[in-house]
Amino acid sequence: MNVFRGCVLAALMLAAGDLRAACSWPAWAQFKQDYISEDGRVIDPSDSRKITTSEGQSYALFFALVANDRKAFDEVLAWTRDNLAEGDLAQHLPAWLWGQKDKQSWAVIDTNSASDADIWIAWSLLEAGRLWKNPDYTRVGKALLNRIARDEVVKVPGLGSMLLPGKVGFAEENAWRFNPSYLPPQLASYFTRYGAPWSTLRETNLRLLLETAPKGFSPNWVRYVKDKGWQLKQDTSLVGSYDAIRVYLWVGMMNEKDPQKPRLLARFRPMAALTDRNGVPPEVVDVATGKTTGNGPVGFSASLLPFLQDRDAQAVQRQRVADNFPDKNAYFSYVLTLFGQGWDQHRFRFTAKGELIPDWGQECASSQ
Repeated sequence: MNVFRGCVLAALMLAAGDLRAACSWPAWAQFKQDYISEDGRVIDPSDSRKITTSEGQSYALFFALVANDRKAFDEVLAWTRDNLAEGDLAQHLPAWLWGQKDKQSWAVIDTNSASDADIWIAWSLLEAGRLWKNPDYTRVGKALLNRIARDEVVKVPGLGSMLLPGKVGFAEENAWRFNPSYLPPQLASYFTRYGAPWSTLRETNLRLLLETAPKGFSPNWVRYVKDKGWQLKQDTSLVGSYDAIRVYLWVGMMNEKDPQKPRLLARFRPMAALTDRNGVPPEVVDVATGKTTGNGPVGFSASLLPFLQDRDAQAVQRQRVADNFPDKNAYFSYVLTLFGQGWDQHRFRFTAKGELIPDWGQECASSQ
């Protein structure tokens, strides 16, 4: 009888272990199955070249860290290092675009960097080093951060240190182009511990976010001209859509004790009000007038789950995500959903200093 009981107990323990594995983060498990190759390449199937971007690799590193998925983290990191960074992330910024160049070859298509991806990779390495107690991650993360500071940070007259979107093509003699979604405020706070230029970038990044949204809507891209400031009225094509949606996502995920958060929520309140009134986030917003076009995809709704402060408005977007969960042909909506829904399910939080608080003890949160 004791042997029988022991067998039953062992079976129950094994089943419980399997249940924890199966319930750890179903949406992440599905993303790996649908979008990540066996060797760690995140594939965007919407492009005929089956492209991989440094952005996709950086987000996968974050999700793997949140999920305590060391195996996936190392695979994604290795692929990124070997294929986008010439084998060394400590010495080279990753190229932003890789895919099928022609019928015979798969390789880097564009060697330019994308600073938003570089920022997320550096932060994920530093936090992986801290949480998993791995000094190699920390070493590479610090080296990459130094490389970003050298190659992608510029001093702008009238602003100070600013993060360029990439190392090439965004700075003229008296004009600069920026993307407000490229430096999440919580990551900007995190990097201040490493001194200049990060100690001042947090404040200049806040100016970028606040000053380029006159009607409460963030633009995808914006120009700053020496002695003339932000070119908001002069640029008739200034809109917010697939880049800008991340601004609201980052702001919503900020720690409640971060002193910048109330100011940012207040500035972007029109986006929350518009979404509440229409029941769905807009796809495109004219930044100068506030006029909207179309309805955003389901990933936009997921992005606003951390951002919306009204519970009823939040519930409407939560239901939309549940009813229209992204499939295997919607890379960008899917990553936005992993961020927004993952946060909404309390799978992770950020401290006021920008550190990650993962919920590695969570067993079976609600899934799709």
